[in-house]
Amino acid sequence: MEAAVSTNTTTEPLSIVEQLKSYADSNKISISVLAKEIGLGRSTISKYVNGAYGSDTANIDKRVAQFLSKHTGNIINLPIAAAPKTSQKPRFYESRDAKAVLGVCQSCQEYASMGVVIARSGRGKTYSLREYAKLPRVAYIECGGSMCRSDIVHSIENALGLPRGRGTVWQREETIFEFLNYNKGYLLIIDEADKLINNGKFSKIELLREIFDHSNVGMVFAGEPEITVQIQTYFDRMENRIVFQAELKGLLPSEVEEYLSDFDITPEAMTEFKERACGMRRSCFRLLDHTLSNVQRILEGSADQTITARVLEQASAMMML
Repeated sequence: MEAAVSTNTTTEPLSIVEQLKSYADSNKISISVLAKEIGLGRSTISKYVNGAYGSDTANIDKRVAQFLSKHTGNIINLPIAAAPKTSQKPRFYESRDAKAVLGVCQSCQEYASMGVVIARSGRGKTYSLREYAKLPRVAYIECGGSMCRSDIVHSIENALGLPRGRGTVWQREETIFEFLNYNKGYLLIIDEADKLINNGKFSKIELLREIFDHSNVGMVFAGEPEITVQIQTYFDRMENRIVFQAELKGLLPSEVEEYLSDFDITPEAMTEFKERACGMRRSCFRLLDHTLSNVQRILEGSADQTITARVLEQASAMMML
């Protein structure tokens, strides 16, 4: 007698992602429609179904399970939840503006040239300049309206790692010339340079021109839009030295989505984020970044990491305090 052959096979239950894909395929529903009905962003659902969502998916799993239960009538078992992961904003985000700033800095340093970065307050000028200043042979100083010529020289000495000089301002400048000519390849970043021009007086800018002319060094001036008028009002010998220039335009809506891609955000909240970053009302990168920082404080330790319009309201209230 032949032995009986078992034909029983164990079928693994479909994962919640596979069930969502099956439902979408069967009903010919696009990712966009699916995202809208679930109440999440299109990019979030796209990454989720393709296994490319980098953060914890527990909150998305819950919403998808509710959606599938409602539309199929089946009981959807959620996967065993892992410890919630707190999403993080990028340490440094290379927007088109940031790339423009980095490009000007790199070119000025490589060719020992002079450049200008122009930006309205909050568009990420200083954010990008400080990132570039982490590189070797880059000295960054931030100017203030009350600085005198001696203060500027001291800031440059400090940024270059030189001891505070003695003697006249000119004598201390000569020490800087010698250092930069011996240690070639340096870049000096002069942030908030527009604050150095007071009541039509250009002596502080003239000091920096002297350093540029007497040293083998690149130099980038950065400031508010009026800096271009100020430089043009100054002598031709300043304007004709400028080789590279970037004027920051602000974030694009697509860049806002990319900046926030690690977060679970409802469509309404994403719309509000875009308004804060690139709308017409005092919108800027700084407002987006500060808002997101407050949102992270609100959600810290919470099991539900979804950013909703309500969470944004709470974040705004914190900024008004």
